[in-house]
Amino acid sequence: MNIGVDAASLAMSNTAVSFTSDVNSVYWNPAGLNQIKDQQIAGMHANYFANIAQYDYLAYANVIDDRSSWGLSLIRFGVDDILNTTELIDNQGNIDYNRIELFSTADYGVTFSYARKLPVTGLQYGVNAKVIRRIIGDFADSWGFGFDLGLQWQRNNWNFGLMVRDLTTTYNIWNINEKKYQAIADAIPGQNQELPESTEITAPKAQLGVSKKIIIRYDYSFLAAANLNMRFTKTNDIIATDFVSIDPALGFEMGYTDLVFLRAGVGNFQKVTQLDTSETTNFQPNIGLGFQYRGIQIDYALTNIGNQGVALYSNIFSVKVDLGQFRR
Repeated sequence: MNIGVDAASLAMSNTAVSFTSDVNSVYWNPAGLNQIKDQQIAGMHANYFANIAQYDYLAYANVIDDRSSWGLSLIRFGVDDILNTTELIDNQGNIDYNRIELFSTADYGVTFSYARKLPVTGLQYGVNAKVIRRIIGDFADSWGFGFDLGLQWQRNNWNFGLMVRDLTTTYNIWNINEKKYQAIADAIPGQNQELPESTEITAPKAQLGVSKKIIIRYDYSFLAAANLNMRFTKTNDIIATDFVSIDPALGFEMGYTDLVFLRAGVGNFQKVTQLDTSETTNFQPNIGLGFQYRGIQIDYALTNIGNQGVALYSNIFSVKVDLGQFRR
């Protein structure tokens, strides 16, 4: 639930909290759903870790009336066909490859979003209610529930946004297959002697954003956005205290006649301690392209590029369809 969705927003380093205004607002900031005019759908697929993990996303949004909207989304992050070697050695100590089985592990997030305009001009809010489902083969599974709250405010061509994730703290309650656990509990003497904790807690996080879009000679547009991503604990972010740690991010988009878009962003600023105890700052740049025509938008993002000279990157594609365009 922290990776992000929509190649356009990912190319801009996840800075969409203040300007998101389409179906993808169900993830970035549900308050943005108030700006849609008709039904919209969106989807995304990405491969991670050399195609080992699959990341998929689907969303739908619609207008309720002139002051409110709603949306629904599904996220899945999974690793399939994992080798289960816990029964590789039989009771006589012989290796038997026929005892190897395959299993999958997957995380699911289902989110229902509601957004409404407030009496104050330009101010709107949105709420997410989400269900988290996690499965690790037949070893363990869990259910979790949580809420997000988002605000947006537009004034004098400036956009401001606040997104608080896991507002009430999200709890996942695990059910561990004790029979499966006991079969491997003594595999390494002195380790794995006790069942893992059955409660997983996700603490609140906040994103504060600002953006502005400028139209240049009618045909060209330029969008600049900045985010402060906050976690209420001490981490290795470049701004870190005992109360809050802050990771800034910047995103840019250049558009031509709302048809072609070029995007870039930089974020994920982290302090890294080297082997000689010296400290450096690590960051992640992203780039992307987008095309929009008659209600269909296709976006591409190349992320994780140039990070400390390590050639790690992900190619991400997404599509968005404004169904209202087909009825005009």
